[in-house]
Amino acid sequence: MKLFELLQWQHQGYPRYHGNRSNLLLHIVVVPVFWVGNIGLAVGLVQGRLWLGLAGIAAMALSLGLQGHGHRLELLPAEPFASPGQAVARLLFEQWITFPRFVISGGWWRALRQART
Repeated sequence: MKLFELLQWQHQGYPRYHGNRSNLLLHIVVVPVFWVGNIGLAVGLVQGRLWLGLAGIAAMALSLGLQGHGHRLELLPAEPFASPGQAVARLLFEQWITFPRFVISGGWWRALRQART
């Protein structure tokens, strides 16, 4: 799947896989934790600060672990990854593009108001 197709597929399917109130609330808190961790990893690598890179990896792992827990609350499970490369691409694009787009477009708020518990 090409980049544009992947982003379009994620965006179109996002509400389908994010309908549980707890999962939505979890995402609004832990996706920024992923961002901070991702930036920390990048800065740690550039500046040669091992502790910052490791802290960044820990923050990203925590965020993804909590999101995985949240997804287990959903009625419809997420699509399985086709390959390790696709897993990395999907996870990065979801965190940095698809979820922010979902929030900014009002999709997160609409989903929260209609959420299942």
